[in-house]
Amino acid sequence: MLDSILGAILGAIGSSWPAEALKSSRLVYPLVNALHIVGFALSFGAIALFDLAILLRAKAAFLESLARFAPRVAASGLLVAAIAGLALFSVQPFDYAANPAFRIKLLLVSAGTLHAVAMHRSEGFRELRRSGKASASVTVSAGVSLLVWIAAILAGRFIAFLA
Repeated sequence: MLDSILGAILGAIGSSWPAEALKSSRLVYPLVNALHIVGFALSFGAIALFDLAILLRAKAAFLESLARFAPRVAASGLLVAAIAGLALFSVQPFDYAANPAFRIKLLLVSAGTLHAVAMHRSEGFRELRRSGKASASVTVSAGVSLLVWIAAILAGRFIAFLA
C-alpha cells in the first residue's frame, strides 16, 4: 500500500507542469540546473567562510559581523538550491527516489540544516554574535558543519554515477 501511494505521488510529480516544462525545453533544464548549482555554491560559500573563520580563530570583530551576515546568505542559497532541486527532481522522480546517492544527499542536507538551526539557537552562537568569541562547542559545531556540507556536495556529485 505504501509503495502504491509513493508511486502515485512520484507519478504526479513526474507529470506536473514544472516537469513537463523542463522535459520539453532545451534551455529551461540547463538553466534550472545552473540555478541549483549557484544556490548550493552560495550556501556552501557562506557556510565554509563562517565555519573556517571559527575554526581558524579569526578576529572577534570579523566573527561577530560574519555571524550576522553568513547565515542569511547560506539560508538564501539553500532556498534557491532546494527550489531548483525540486524542479530537477520532477523530471525523473522514480529514478532519483531509487538512487542511493540522492537519498544520502537528502539525508546530509537535512542533517546540515537541522544542525545549523540547532547551532544558531544555542547560547554559544548568541555569545558569538554578541562578542565574536567562539566557545569550544561552537568550534566543534563548525567542524561538524563543514564536514556534513562537504559530504552533501560529494553525495550530490555521485548521483549521476549511481543512476
